[in-house]
Amino acid sequence: MRGRVLIIAGSDSGGGAGIQADIKACSALDAYAATAITAVTAQDTMGVHGVHHIPPDFIRQQIRLVLQDIGADAIKTGMLADTPTINAVCDALAEHGRGIPLVADPVMVAKGGHALLDKPSVETLKRRLLPFATLLTPNIPEAEVLSGMNISNIEEMEAAAEMMLTLGVPAVLLKGGHLPGNRLVDLLATEDGIEFFESERVESRHTHGTGCTLASAIASGLAQGLGLRGAVVRARAYVHEALRTAPGIGRGHGPLNHSFTVDPARLATLV
Repeated sequence: MRGRVLIIAGSDSGGGAGIQADIKACSALDAYAATAITAVTAQDTMGVHGVHHIPPDFIRQQIRLVLQDIGADAIKTGMLADTPTINAVCDALAEHGRGIPLVADPVMVAKGGHALLDKPSVETLKRRLLPFATLLTPNIPEAEVLSGMNISNIEEMEAAAEMMLTLGVPAVLLKGGHLPGNRLVDLLATEDGIEFFESERVESRHTHGTGCTLASAIASGLAQGLGLRGAVVRARAYVHEALRTAPGIGRGHGPLNHSFTVDPARLATLV
């Protein structure tokens, strides 16, 4: 069940997040992944140790060439490290990517706490990228930045999601993994209302790349025609199993098991 996904994000030298996780997730779900790399990071499971930004003209060239030749059935954005990068991506999408479903993962802070997006760039992301997005996939710290609200419970998640819908994006998947409790609750907010997705929390420090993986798995589903809800359900099931079977690599926040044997048709029964 192929579908073409263009991933616009940063590279993770440790292989657990970023472009590397995106490609693994798409491949596991039988989607074709093409890429436009926005930054190269030096990182491991302990954190980000260096970032090299790709020149904006080269980012635009990558996007243009992929979309003009290979094409895309969905686009996923991840780490857009600064304002020039965000503007370059949005300029390229405006020229070549109109009408293609876009999953925007607003990567702002690395798992180890390293800030990946400064405040002026956050405002640029809100103003320029979100109007292109089909779905926004923030975690709670990112949602607090985007909404300007504190989030400490489910009710505050609902309020923040509803506020983010006013930023020009038609759907928000707000991930609740930062809240305490044995059950993990995510919510999908659209103009039709809010739907809650609940699953058992996987207790593990090997959670590096969960956001990247989830967003790319959703983009794969959209590219394959599953529809928004179907893509979210399958992606959550995939991430849950990848977390549960994580290989335990590294001394810090290790990667998921992206390559467990996947039967996409049965994933929705896992959670």
